[in-house]
Amino acid sequence: MSNKIGIAADHAGYQMKELLTGYLSAKGFEVLDFGCNSEESCDYADFAHPLAEALESGEFDRAIGICGSGEGMAITLNKHQKIRASLCWTAEVAHITRQHNDCNVLVLPARFIENDTAIEIVEQWLTTEFEAGGRHERRIAKIAVK
Repeated sequence: MSNKIGIAADHAGYQMKELLTGYLSAKGFEVLDFGCNSEESCDYADFAHPLAEALESGEFDRAIGICGSGEGMAITLNKHQKIRASLCWTAEVAHITRQHNDCNVLVLPARFIENDTAIEIVEQWLTTEFEAGGRHERRIAKIAVK
């Protein structure tokens, strides 16, 4: 995994994005911030699409998206063919999405989890490897629309 990671949020996820940007930077990651830049009301898609496009183009290997419920960000990100965005609310869910789905974008629901839980989820997501080969790889190969 590269030491670069992308991050984006809407207004509801802004505070969590700022917290996680500092956390990731302290762990040695170069964090590419796609916004938003305040708690002023905005649209998650305005930040999700550029994040997804940068990931698809190879600027980094993984990214984090944050909005109030996580749903809007996840839905938007998953419109992109090379994105496997997973909405995670526990470290266990993050573990499975990496292990089984090779999730490349972690999505967090800022209004429904505490900051310490978000950090636990991010840590699990960063440290879990994909179980390459076999049934998981076969299933992922069937995701893209042709």
